[in-house]
Amino acid sequence: QVQLAESGGGLVQPGGSLRLSCAASGNILSINVMGWHRQAPGKERELVAVETRTGSTNYADSAKGRFSISRDNAKNTVYLQMNDLKPEDTAIYYCIANGVTIGSLFDARPYWGKGTLVTVSA
Repeated sequence: QVQLAESGGGLVQPGGSLRLSCAASGNILSINVMGWHRQAPGKERELVAVETRTGSTNYADSAKGRFSISRDNAKNTVYLQMNDLKPEDTAIYYCIANGVTIGSLFDARPYWGKGTLVTVSA
């Protein structure tokens, strides 16, 4: 079983910065893709940014130029540095791990964290 624990959310003023962290735990050998999605009130969950184990990244248009994703494969941890935050970035941010090798078995199911709330408000 894989568990994801997010941290780093909070209240920030417009133009401010936050850094989210997500650590995966369990008998993990490797994780193909780790990243972040978010869900704003009344909206569907959407991709923010993901990174493969080899370093390829994919960002939502809304995140390009402001957010930066990074991983520490040795620690099974993914980070999201968010700069120049806007009120429309307010959402619950969910960590995702996809393509996890647990012991000697490959699990194609996505694993989700419980989410961390980011509120951007003056």
